[in-house]
Amino acid sequence: MNPQDLLRIVDSLHREKQIDPELVMQAIEAALVTAAKRQFGEESEVDIQIVRGVGAINATVDGKTLSQDEIGRIGAQTAKQVIIQKLKEAERDARLDEFHEQVGQLVTGIVQRTEKGLTIVQLGNVEAILPKSEQIPGEAYHNGSRVRAVIYEVKAVGNRVKIILSRTKGTLVQRLFEQEVPEIAEGVIKINAISREPGYRSKVAVSSSDQRIDCVGACVGMRGNRIKNVTSELAGERIDIVRWSDDPMVLIPNALQPAQVEQVLLCDMIGRAIALVNDEHLSQAIGRFGQNVRLASKLCGWDIEIMTAPELERQIERAMEAFMQIDGMTEEVAQQLVEQGYLSFDDLSVIEPEALIEMGGYTEDQVNAIVEQAEERAAEQEAEEESRKQQEKADKERRAAEELDKLEDSVKPPTEPPAEAQ
Repeated sequence: MNPQDLLRIVDSLHREKQIDPELVMQAIEAALVTAAKRQFGEESEVDIQIVRGVGAINATVDGKTLSQDEIGRIGAQTAKQVIIQKLKEAERDARLDEFHEQVGQLVTGIVQRTEKGLTIVQLGNVEAILPKSEQIPGEAYHNGSRVRAVIYEVKAVGNRVKIILSRTKGTLVQRLFEQEVPEIAEGVIKINAISREPGYRSKVAVSSSDQRIDCVGACVGMRGNRIKNVTSELAGERIDIVRWSDDPMVLIPNALQPAQVEQVLLCDMIGRAIALVNDEHLSQAIGRFGQNVRLASKLCGWDIEIMTAPELERQIERAMEAFMQIDGMTEEVAQQLVEQGYLSFDDLSVIEPEALIEMGGYTEDQVNAIVEQAEERAAEQEAEEESRKQQEKADKERRAAEELDKLEDSVKPPTEPPAEAQ
């Protein structure tokens, strides 16, 4: 290869593709060494250097200097291949940098095709993938249709960039609200937390830095138009707008709406919050299949349990009776444990030893003995519960079999008497 041509190509790569000239020179040298070993033998001692700033190639094989013709036969095709490879790598790296900056951002693409649940989406001049796991349950994507998603992950795969999209992350809900609610984009309203079960329900906690602006009303919009635009983009997913508070005593009742909470008891040591409701609001607070309380727990960062006041009293009584069965337990310590929200052997088995030492003035050995007993009793209760479930399952299957036998007997044709012998 002509030295001036080599320098010109390297300089062009540097200016147009932002590739370090030294990296290109080193790559060409390494490729020439590989090609020379292939020609002269793998055991050959090959040394090839490109004179920087000049472009001339000096090469020796087993101490013998190669002529420019010999170098040319080795180098022309090799250098070309290296340059092509560097071009591909540069394009990949540039694209990687471009999309890395867009992770978590909302993009719009056109569906190209679907292969075994994997949807291929065209984003400008690149393809991205929307995996089945990142699709909203029940959604169907048709070729040529528009789809909006957030960029979830970007990574290099060989010379290509793999862009993974998501429609299940809470970030998508946030980006859609940023587009629909100018006050969020302007920073007047802040989205503090999002919990989501894609395709079914989300809870979005918001706050306002301007007391004159109602953060909940602004997100809902006039006649609900803003929130309707978001839910329609999310296949009809229900969205609850919750007023944020740094005080969990305020945030937890807000998060459990539309149910009315009478009282919240915080058990800081185990991160549990007990929300007391009346019988009328019990099922509403729990939600269908426990969805409302589950989403509220994620939103607030507390393990929320829904109870009525009588249920809590019964649990406290049972816990006191159970804890008093443990050797070394005193009524005073049992009372403190219950007040801190420890209501079962399972809870007690994970208590911090220091906390129990402080409550009862126990020694470390005494604490270990109490925790060990709690672990054993928790395991026994778990085994009993599993046995009970198995027995219920067996009883259910037996009753089903008996019902089936009765049904079969009722539809059997009458047995004909045997014919008399002639």
